[in-house]
Amino acid sequence: MFGAKQHKVSLDNELYERLAKAAQVAGYSSADEFILHILESAATPSGVVESEEEVRKRLKGLGYLE
Repeated sequence: MFGAKQHKVSLDNELYERLAKAAQVAGYSSADEFILHILESAATPSGVVESEEEVRKRLKGLGYLE
């Protein structure tokens, strides 16, 4: 995203490896993509309607769309 501020979060190696394995099993293209999806999901209040673009992004991350 142009102009978006980037932040870095540190994870211990054991946790990152567990997340990387889970991402692979779930069909994500990378552990980072999987981790971002988890964080976005956790930060979205339940009952909030997502935009069509957000739904497409989630479906792509889950492997339902290319």
